[in-house]
Parts: sequence; structure tokens; C-alpha cells
Amino acid sequence: MKKFLMAALVAGMLMPAAGFAEVGVVVRVRPPAVVVEHPGRAPHRGYVWMGGYQRWDGGRYVWAPGRWERPPRPHARWVPGHWRERRGGWVFVEGHWR
Repeated sequence: MKKFLMAALVAGMLMPAAGFAEVGVVVRVRPPAVVVEHPGRAPHRGYVWMGGYQRWDGGRYVWAPGRWERPPRPHARWVPGHWRERRGGWVFVEGHWR
């Protein structure tokens, strides 16, 4: 019973954080166009270009430049972050490895 209560307590503490991550911040201002970057050659074999994105800083958009990264596992593919229209505004969907 003690283990069950501890598991329920931990789950309860994690749920709000997980729920918040899904909600995100709704920005009422449409994001500007993505900046075209020219990354050049990869610094090392196997590196993947993770393109930049328009980041909301609370009052305006700021360009976060792209960078070269080594994938976390073989054949991993980078899915870029992007803005999605939702709830009368815009919500940022984080980039992630697939």
C-alpha cells in the first residue's frame, strides 16, 4: 500500500508538468517567415543540420539560428520545430529526433 501511495504521489506531481508541455504558449501575433540559412558543409561526417526557427521571447519574435548536431542514434531524422495555428493564435511545436 505504501508503494502504491508513493507512485500515485509521484504521478500526481508529474501530470501538471506534462499537461503544461502540451498546452504551450499561444501567441496572438503571426510568426514571420523562416530565415533562409546557408549552412555550408557539415563539420564532421554524419552530422545533421538543425535549421533555425522564430522564437517568441514574450514580446516579439527572435531568430534562433540553426546548428550542426550529431544524431543521437544511427538513422535518426531531425523533425524541425514549427509554428502551428491553434486556439486563435500560434503555438510552437518543438523540433525533435525521430
